Amino acid sequence: QVQLVESGGGLVQPGGSLILSCAASGNIASIYGMGWHRQAPGNQRDFLGTITTVGDTMYADSVKGRITISIDNRKNTVYLQMNSLTPEDTADYYCWAGSKTGSEFWGKGTLVTVAS
Repeated sequence: QVQLVESGGGLVQPGGSLILSCAASGNIASIYGMGWHRQAPGNQRDFLGTITTVGDTMYADSVKGRITISIDNRKNTVYLQMNSLTPEDTADYYCWAGSKTGSEFWGKGTLVTVAS
């Protein structure tokens, strides 16, 4: 099992930036990649991007150019940086981890609200 805990959510002003962190614990050795999704109220959960443990990234076209996902393998932590935020970025942001065994794990989410 892998446990994921997100942090860094809160209120952000339009045009601002956010940095979210996700710390993984448990069977870390089984993880091949981590990433982020988000879910706005009333919407489905949307993919934002992933990063492998060797640093290969993939981003959703909808946010490409505005986000950077990075990983610190020493800290078992993945980060999401997003710039130029608008109210449409308001959502619960979820950390994801993929296991080499095919299992997927999710954090409980952290709320980001973009408002002035």
